[in-house]
Amino acid sequence: MSFDLKALELFVRAAELGAIGRAGEELGHSSTHASHLLKSLEKHLGASMFHRTTRTVTLTSDGEVFLDHAQRILQSIEEASQALADDDRPLHGTLRVGAPTGFARSHLIPFVPEFVALHPELTLDLRLSDKVLDMVEQGYDLTFRIADLQPSSLLARKVSSYPVLLAATPAYLEKHGEPKTPAELERHVCLHLTGLDHYLLSGPDGTIHRVPVKAPVICDYVEALAHWMLADLGIAPVSPFRVRQELETGALVPVMTDYIFAEQARIWAMRPPGAIMPRRVKVFLDFMHKRIGALHTRAMDESAALWWSPEVLERIRNR
Repeated sequence: MSFDLKALELFVRAAELGAIGRAGEELGHSSTHASHLLKSLEKHLGASMFHRTTRTVTLTSDGEVFLDHAQRILQSIEEASQALADDDRPLHGTLRVGAPTGFARSHLIPFVPEFVALHPELTLDLRLSDKVLDMVEQGYDLTFRIADLQPSSLLARKVSSYPVLLAATPAYLEKHGEPKTPAELERHVCLHLTGLDHYLLSGPDGTIHRVPVKAPVICDYVEALAHWMLADLGIAPVSPFRVRQELETGALVPVMTDYIFAEQARIWAMRPPGAIMPRRVKVFLDFMHKRIGALHTRAMDESAALWWSPEVLERIRNR
């Protein structure tokens, strides 16, 4: 007797969540396909696994018996996968990785020579794009995103995070004035990415302020915001260590430094759904996780104190 491993994963997750649809969504299946997988599993087993209602599912007595065995099977597969991941044999094949252009330039490309030297028999295929990539359709093993992620069928691992501050040029502030409060900020040109219509700021007392923003031009490329800000077009959120030189020379001026973004910029590594992470993906991800984390820690220690007070820095680190 044999059945699809995906059906086994789906069965266990549906039992944990009490919902087939949610389990299917997490694992990358449509509701129709999820239902088909479970029905096929039940047909193979010759028993019904769930009591179904319009909202939830609960295990039948047969389902309870099978769940224990299914969990042990998946655990054994995970252990076997980990054994492969711990294998010290040379990596082979091709690893296709996607990333936003600006992020790759500052966070990935500098570390590629070291990684390639460690794994000379592996080909790293790095594709840069500022659009959200279709991992399954385009065949990516791993992609990086800087975002607050919503529930997705993709599997995500947080790689790092970094604070964001507001800045503008002296010329812009001289012409339009410097905002001190969220209400004043709302009256300014606030550059932002496509799809965003507000800044979410945390005040000195911890109050969260949702500030509507408007600008004469928007873009899905974060580097464009920095370029327009330096051209005196408006105020923009920036990563301080990415524009450290401009801040230190006075080409940019921090704005409203008592307020911090309620959500730091989070870097996520995304991979397609599936229980087993290929060893080449795990090795690359672990490598970059260490390098990027160290980069951000060093940048915070070296530069953030130049424009944030000790009190604000403490709030940032505690987020």
